[in-house]
Amino acid sequence: MRKIAYYITAHGYGHGTRSFDIINALCAAEPDIAVVIKTDLPHRFIQSRTQGVNIEVVPGAFDVGLIQQDSIRIDLEASLRACEALYANEAALVEQEINFIHRENVGVVVADIPAIPLAAAQRAGIPNIAVGNFGWDWIYADFARHDPQWQIFADAFRTVYEQTDLLLRLPFSEPMAAFPHPIDLPLLSRPGTDRRATLAKKTGADPAKKWVLLSFTSLNLDAPALATVGQLDEYEFFSAEPLAWPGTGIHCIRRSTASFADILASIDVVVTKPGFGIVSESIANERPIIYTERDHFREYEVLVESIETYCRNVFIPGRELYAGDLSRALKCVQETAPPPLDMPRGGAELAAQQILRKLP
Repeated sequence: MRKIAYYITAHGYGHGTRSFDIINALCAAEPDIAVVIKTDLPHRFIQSRTQGVNIEVVPGAFDVGLIQQDSIRIDLEASLRACEALYANEAALVEQEINFIHRENVGVVVADIPAIPLAAAQRAGIPNIAVGNFGWDWIYADFARHDPQWQIFADAFRTVYEQTDLLLRLPFSEPMAAFPHPIDLPLLSRPGTDRRATLAKKTGADPAKKWVLLSFTSLNLDAPALATVGQLDEYEFFSAEPLAWPGTGIHCIRRSTASFADILASIDVVVTKPGFGIVSESIANERPIIYTERDHFREYEVLVESIETYCRNVFIPGRELYAGDLSRALKCVQETAPPPLDMPRGGAELAAQQILRKLP
């Protein structure tokens, strides 16, 4: 059987979260399948997510996404310069991946959601599948309304997307109109297992208090803000690796200690920015969300609509979050009504079926 090459952008853990949901479903459906993953996501994150035995991980970056100052704030100028540097080598990268496809006997390319690997598969004449809830053409076109330099990259992505064999369109999606053959999927994430007792022993946290997860890859809270968080004695606060504030009383959970889904199943409320992965896993684990704004993030409104439809939720302004002033939001979220709708499950298994159908 030929290999599946799965390319994952390293722009945020949400792309990796959903990709490994699908990859694990692939390995469950076909235990002998060989999957080679190309990504620059951190090794520890990959280890915490993968369940397959025939998986090879190769470093590689084929899109930039957006350069971020932290999980909320974006550096648009640095992002534009990084796109220019990457696409100066576009032709060489496409040729490199064509050679990789032939050398590794790849039968189908899946991408979430860089264009260069899809272009390589198209030129190599093998099936190519995009996975996502937005395309970079849509993100960059919005920036191009204010800075025409972005239009070059919006066009580059759209040209490749328009020739893609299949789009597995995820929940919380923009129309993704460039893709000619979309299939809509339900929620990919599954609920985790409550490991509160184990985490209490590992961290020394009081299981009788309300547990709050600060779910960010990075968050630049200064010393006064952290001191303000520390004054909320009725709560235990947690972060997940790599985010850590040593010596503050905020418990950092290593990814080797518990999966992220299990962490979500063990806490009472999550404080976060709207992102695909955390919204999906909060819905799957039925956990309320306290969410803040994101600048220069076109996907924001789509995700907020989903939060308000499928989660108990409260909005916290960025000024309150960066001041560590969480008390108002934490009190309000306990009084919110249950969400109006539930989301259908099983998207990872349906995606795996579609990918396997394309594999020669």
